Amino acid sequence: MNPDQCSTFLAIDFGIKRLGIAVGNRLFGTAQAVGSVKAEGKARFDAIAPYIKEWQPDGLVIGVPYHPDGAAHENTLLAQKFGRQMRGRFGLPVFEVDERYSTTEALSYGAKDADAASACIILEQFLYSLCSTSATPN
Repeated sequence: MNPDQCSTFLAIDFGIKRLGIAVGNRLFGTAQAVGSVKAEGKARFDAIAPYIKEWQPDGLVIGVPYHPDGAAHENTLLAQKFGRQMRGRFGLPVFEVDERYSTTEALSYGAKDADAASACIILEQFLYSLCSTSATPN
């Protein structure tokens, strides 16, 4: 599915122990942090399911971490695997966003929940990219 066919997105700032969550839509081009969950392994899916049920997104946006020079590392692969699992479990298109420095940016704004604020930054970056380029799901 092309992101142009989606109107509402749920973004996830992937972490090994915590996930930040934000929701946004194309109409306004904005995002809002909706929370974070502490979960590992398969428990992540149960923790995210209520957000998917509540917000009914058309697509998911996953923040994928990279080294500052753009090189992939272990968490890059884990986040990409998580995105594939989300697509399989929830049947929604998944779009990846390079999330380098999103947590640093969230903290610089004084975020009380840096994970959720980071997810918001990731989603805003994705929504902005829809205006300037064409994104494709993975």
